[in-house]
Amino acid sequence: MFPHLNRAMTAWLMTELGLDHAAADHLRAHYWHRYGATLLGLIRHHGTRPAHFLHGTHDVEALRPGIVFDRAVRHMLRRLPGRKIVFTNGPLHYAEAVLQATGLDTLIDGVHAIEHSRYTPKPRRIGFLHLLRDFGLRPSRCIMVEDTAENLRTARQLGMRTVWISRSPAHHPYVDLRLPSVLQLPRARALARV
Repeated sequence: MFPHLNRAMTAWLMTELGLDHAAADHLRAHYWHRYGATLLGLIRHHGTRPAHFLHGTHDVEALRPGIVFDRAVRHMLRRLPGRKIVFTNGPLHYAEAVLQATGLDTLIDGVHAIEHSRYTPKPRRIGFLHLLRDFGLRPSRCIMVEDTAENLRTARQLGMRTVWISRSPAHHPYVDLRLPSVLQLPRARALARV
């Protein structure tokens, strides 16, 4: 889905800012690297309304064919104890549609989307603080599961346990457990604190 999202964002920048493809793609990547989200650069430098950008770039129906899902994930999540909350830099309408398309919507206890973080993306601390407050969570009782290692640094600083889903051989001191597949998530039970 990420290549499709990148293309959608580049196309949006071309239309809304009158840029050619190369300039729009460069600006999208530049803002993503500088701010952690293209949206933040657009808000700061162009006065973009977040909802306009998010709805214009996260077209669920266009993305639906790109959703690849292993049904075994549903079975695995059903067996895991605890609340399961999706914490995403994407918009709520998109997260909910993906959960519904994969059949995970009935297994998830809540979604904390970019709107709930006041448009401040992971790994910035403020988004995590909104998540904790909004769901009444204590960091020491949380296990953050991510495919982006950098997002786990903030989680660990706040006192969460961390699981990185990656085949990378890299080592990060803020990662408690690295798993090559989300299907191995039951191994993270050992990180749970009573």
